[in-house]
Amino acid sequence: MSIVVTGATGALGRLVVDALLAEVPAGEIVAVVRDKEKAAALAARGVELRIADYSAPETLTGAFRSGDRVLLISGSEVGRRVAQHAAVIDAAKAAGVAQLAYTGILGGPDADFTLADEHKATEQLILDSGLPYTFLRNGWYTENYTANLTPVLEHRAVVANAGEGRIASAGRADYAAAAAAVLTGDGHLNTAYELSGDTAWSLAEYAAVISGLTGETIAYNNVPAAAHQEILVGAGLPEAFAAILVDVDEAIERGRLAGTSGDLARLIGRPTTPLTETVRAALSALPAA
Repeated sequence: MSIVVTGATGALGRLVVDALLAEVPAGEIVAVVRDKEKAAALAARGVELRIADYSAPETLTGAFRSGDRVLLISGSEVGRRVAQHAAVIDAAKAAGVAQLAYTGILGGPDADFTLADEHKATEQLILDSGLPYTFLRNGWYTENYTANLTPVLEHRAVVANAGEGRIASAGRADYAAAAAAVLTGDGHLNTAYELSGDTAWSLAEYAAVISGLTGETIAYNNVPAAAHQEILVGAGLPEAFAAILVDVDEAIERGRLAGTSGDLARLIGRPTTPLTETVRAALSALPAA
């Protein structure tokens, strides 16, 4: 039996492998990746590599073994993910894996925004497969916001159409630690976890945190949805993806990413990473002006 992480060279996948290496020998871990060279650092740490691509079902034959515990990290190609995930599920079922964990989205079947649609469809495919499953319904990563600190600092504003909605985010490493916990522990089969940070915050509070850490005055500009769409497209985002982000902000305003079930802290055995800590780390990583 191996613990298999798909998408292991991605931002979340690498952190999951790191968390697993702290718990089990490297020889028990398998990384399913598209690019062997990109995964060279994982191989150097003793992790087995299996080369496969979500978009090429034939490459997934042999990616899994009977009895494996598998983490399916959701793909990044919005609009193509259901077919991609279906290929992974089919391969996992054919191999007879012992567990298929999946990184979905907070709220599961109750999530009522466009970005959730493919996650809900994937969860249903997994249920239909009959495989023992664990649904890791991840809330927002704080890094979704801190990755955009450069334009925020340049324009001295956080721009969104989320109103006064709150976001119970956590650091990406927190979600990775939760995935490692369900892959190495017992009692997680046929269970869904609603994963989110311990404390929900508003974008006005986020702007205030940046202000406090930088000494700059950072505003929160809540704009109409149509205006936000124009801003995102003007910044170079494809129109369809910009519309998805605008829709997420509307969901935030409705409270859909504010849930604080406590599942994440319980799985990782500690409080989730505070907003201020992640912002401080991101600021320190920015190039010197």
